Amino acid sequence: MAIRLIVMGVSGCGKSTLGEALAARWSTPFIEGDALHAPESVRKMAAGIALEDADRWPWLDRIGSALLGHGKGAVASCSALRRIYRDRLRQAVGPDLQFVMIDLPRAVLERRMTERTGHYMPPALLDSQLRTLERPEGENDVLVLDGREPMDALLQTVEQWRADT
Repeated sequence: MAIRLIVMGVSGCGKSTLGEALAARWSTPFIEGDALHAPESVRKMAAGIALEDADRWPWLDRIGSALLGHGKGAVASCSALRRIYRDRLRQAVGPDLQFVMIDLPRAVLERRMTERTGHYMPPALLDSQLRTLERPEGENDVLVLDGREPMDALLQTVEQWRADT
């Protein structure tokens, strides 16, 4: 079975870091979801303007297509904050799609966002992302991780979960 996995969560949680580590571990491509945003969306976020659903639909479709474009599978990063977004990705990719959500306290997220350089997402949008986030309650294809755990523990937890599902 091909690996089709999305590492999800709000900005600053470590989606790209974990996604890259999983992709390297599994020798599969990593798709940086941020790189698939339309330039207009990046400009909006950089200006501190939260995206609307109309901005997100084409982006989610590009992520779904990118995952399908790798026959043997891939790992992608994508906020996938609402269930309707995850459902759209499920519909695009198929039943083997899995999600890993990185969960962190707001204070840790804010610190990470403030300390990072070279990213267009300002810390001012963190509260908007947290309000938009719909926790994946009852979604059996989503593993929720405590992002404060060390990387090795996160990787082992994801691998065990995938082996058990």
